[in-house]
Amino acid sequence: MVDQGRSCYSPGLKGVVAARTQLSSVDGERGILCYRGINIHELAERSCYEEVVYLLWYGKLPTRRELEGMRRELASQREIPTPVLELLRSLPPGIQPMDVLRTCVSLLGCWEGLEEGGRGDISQEATLRKAKRLTAQMGSLVATYDRLRRGLEPVAPDPTLDHAAHILYLFSGERPDPDFARALDKYLVLLADHGLNASTFTARVVASTRADLHSAVSGALAALKGSLHGGANEETMKMLLEIGSAERVDGYIDAAFAARKKIMGFGHRIYRTGDPRSVHLNKMARQLGEKVGDLRWYEMSLLVEAAVLRNRELYPNVDFFSAPAIYYLGIPIDLFTPMFAVSRVAGWCAHVMEQYQADVLIRPESEYVGAEEVRYIPLEERDG
Repeated sequence: MVDQGRSCYSPGLKGVVAARTQLSSVDGERGILCYRGINIHELAERSCYEEVVYLLWYGKLPTRRELEGMRRELASQREIPTPVLELLRSLPPGIQPMDVLRTCVSLLGCWEGLEEGGRGDISQEATLRKAKRLTAQMGSLVATYDRLRRGLEPVAPDPTLDHAAHILYLFSGERPDPDFARALDKYLVLLADHGLNASTFTARVVASTRADLHSAVSGALAALKGSLHGGANEETMKMLLEIGSAERVDGYIDAAFAARKKIMGFGHRIYRTGDPRSVHLNKMARQLGEKVGDLRWYEMSLLVEAAVLRNRELYPNVDFFSAPAIYYLGIPIDLFTPMFAVSRVAGWCAHVMEQYQADVLIRPESEYVGAEEVRYIPLEERDG
């Protein structure tokens, strides 16, 4: 770090506290994640996504009546507006799904703005209304885009299904196996929020300018797209497919370490003793592998984990075991990161609302390291 009297340079803002939050806490040394003080292990085993959404947005666990109200509200707002559906129909093949999702969220924001008469209302009441609608629509956008690109018509929303089950229903057009629905629900719970990660920080920066919720979430989606953030789950599954068989794991991992190649799904900027979410995703991947009668990808994951640890003390992060788990659910690999967003949108919305309440523009310093007192050279001299 370079002390300039006013501030210190911290690459990647490591160690810099940029916000105070009551939403989630991440203890990297002890491997603990909590949502509003409740340990993620308890939430993963005992809660559901709608309950976690309520907890993040309202600051407490809901009563039975409040939870049913949240379920009804989300279920009633799953439909995609016709102009957005027409956009999805018109897109040429080959566009990255995260680009599709980001564009659709931006367009949804335009429709919200029309309803408000272009005011861009960021009041708590208006933002909560937008958050409910957007959270309900995210899964619909991903599943509908997948059906359209496969030459299938979208499936009409079913308000009788819970959030996770409904997403799987929109993909297939059939009511999902309860075990699959429970697995996806747990996945959504585990990824709903995670401190000031790159996409959440982006959302808060945008919100700090008093921009609207959809603008902030569009920014978050752009940040999530990268392979060092949400895109790591896709790269993890591609790695498993590239390895192909258990017999090739050791040679592949050893060669990757020798070439100083990054092993996707391992290591974390915060956690030092392992990601607490990976425990549940490991178990989920095994259960789903047993359910579909194909433990190949799960067993390969265990071998990769052992091979990595033999080379270096690196532990799986949330992306590693989520890759085979989501793959077993039948979700296409290029939709892994959009499915991450389907969960994390609840956390993004909560952070946007919290940032509005803080009402402070996020504007860090920069350290200039370029040339000093450079003379301006007239154009005619530069041509010579």
